[in-house]
Amino acid sequence: MNTHVSPRRGKELLRADRVFRSGGGLAWLMAHAPSGVFHRMLDRIDRGLDYGTLEGHLPDGSVRILGARDEGPTAVVHLHSWAALARLALTGSVGWYRAWEHDEWSSPDPVPLFDLFMRNGEALGSVGRAHGPWRWVNGLVHAFNRNSRRGAKRNIHAHYDLGNDFYRLWLDSKMNYSSALFASPEMTLDEAQNAKVDAILDRLDLRSGSRLLEIGCGWGALAERAVERHDVLYTGITLSPAQAEVAATRIAAVDLVGRSKVELCDYRDVQGPFDAIASVEMVEAVGHAYWPAYLDAIARLLRPGGKAAIQYIMIKDTLFEAYAAGSDFIQAYIFPGGCLISESRFRALAEARGLAWRDVRRFGEDYAETLRRWRERFDAVVASGQLPAGFDERFVRLWRYYLQYCEGGFRGGGIDVAQVTLEKNV
Repeated sequence: MNTHVSPRRGKELLRADRVFRSGGGLAWLMAHAPSGVFHRMLDRIDRGLDYGTLEGHLPDGSVRILGARDEGPTAVVHLHSWAALARLALTGSVGWYRAWEHDEWSSPDPVPLFDLFMRNGEALGSVGRAHGPWRWVNGLVHAFNRNSRRGAKRNIHAHYDLGNDFYRLWLDSKMNYSSALFASPEMTLDEAQNAKVDAILDRLDLRSGSRLLEIGCGWGALAERAVERHDVLYTGITLSPAQAEVAATRIAAVDLVGRSKVELCDYRDVQGPFDAIASVEMVEAVGHAYWPAYLDAIARLLRPGGKAAIQYIMIKDTLFEAYAAGSDFIQAYIFPGGCLISESRFRALAEARGLAWRDVRRFGEDYAETLRRWRERFDAVVASGQLPAGFDERFVRLWRYYLQYCEGGFRGGGIDVAQVTLEKNV
């Protein structure tokens, strides 16, 4: 009899539970407070919902309609235990996820709920963020995941080395793990991802023989297209051995002369110069403490007059300070060490290093659509039993929640994705 058991995969992403588990006991105690305490919390949420409607089915059997003052999404939430609100009050979006994991709340579709909270983020203020000592704990968790050279390798491994066999099943055929660019709703995911890659390359004035660096090369989709289109001398860097293996194989298939390469290398250690740099949704993994180092590297590695094309995810400046002060669900469970961009702060740092900020293009709704399609594909893989061995039901629920959470965030407009060209002054 075969007694082999596949090792559990994705456990690194769930390590935050060791920190936040104790909050569950306190939430359970708080859940036994008089229901009026929680209705007052709902009153506060109601005051912050300027757009959209929240229909809440509550543990005491009542139904409350919150918001409904102006157009916006309609979200339905079944609150099975007051503990869910207690967790939200204690540890913010981390607690709300843990409440969902413990079936303390449910929804026929959580995406409108996440949209609703992001759309009303400024008016809601600190609702949905950690309070008291847990605000400090959240911040400490994020500080532990800082992207020093050692920390960056650990953080990248936790997410991107879940396995090529895992990502290949639900990403597009080129394995782009970033927002696609939809010229029309009829485009396939493959077509929209190709359009995104072409939009990045179009910014760089590439010619045959141009020296192109990609910071965060992923599985090689942009590398393959750049070599095919422009016959460039490509260098891609990543900290993920799993990604590097696939990217190197793909480049070898199109670069028959063998002038291009993929390296396991930190962006701070790359040697230049280069005529152009591409970086697609890598800077969010850097963390805001390292934005100066990231931009120093771009300024150092670009030749005078050279261009960098960056695709980045940003959060509204009005939300950034509160967001950056702690650790939200994404930072705790999905992208340890990550931080969305404050565009104004990031731009100021770039310009201070002689990098002119050119031609911004925003397309957040396209990211919402990308996430929706990823989720459909992921759910189809799970339903058909194709998910690789080692991924348990808890991981599946986490991943589905992550895709829904992000989709709602982009639909709510508090976060956005953009491309920009940085041009080094001559």
